Order: sequence, then C-alpha cells, then structure tokens
Amino acid sequence: MTFRPLHDRVVVRRADSEEKTKGGIIIPDTAKEKPQEAIVVAVGLGTRDESGQRIALDVKEGDRVLFGKWSGTEVKIDGEDLLILKEADILGIIG
Repeated sequence: MTFRPLHDRVVVRRADSEEKTKGGIIIPDTAKEKPQEAIVVAVGLGTRDESGQRIALDVKEGDRVLFGKWSGTEVKIDGEDLLILKEADILGIIG
C-alpha cells in the first residue's frame, strides 16, 4: 500500500457480508447492509500529548475490529474500497 494514515487514523477493509439469507435467498448488493466489521490495513503513528510524547494506537495491522455504523470516510486506494477511521470510532478488537 502506498498510503500511510496520519495521527490517530486507521485504514480498514470491510469484512465480507453474508450473501444469502438462512432460507437460501440471494441478497443483491443494493439491499445489503454494509458490515461494521473490518480488518485493519494501516495505522497512523498516534497523537501527541501536552508534553509532546507520542501516544501509540491500541490497534495494529491485521486486527479484526468492530466500528460504529456511520463512522469513517470511504476511499478508493489502489483500486480497493477502504475506510479511514479515527481510532475513537473503533468500538473494539474482535478475538
């Protein structure tokens, strides 16, 4: 990847959502809800506190995370749909 997020920002790739219902009906892309689960692709270096010390992020590349429904900014980088979030928008790490 040629993109590095700044400060406390995190780049994630949404996890794949289910394509069928329990009854086997295929759901079209336009009717699917976007998943709120993602894999961390890149992280910033963190913010600085009042004394100038860097505060590292709690997430790292490869973490599976859960984030708020309306969080982040959707971007396309190297032809791939990604999401840029602030670390505060991440609700937790899965697993």
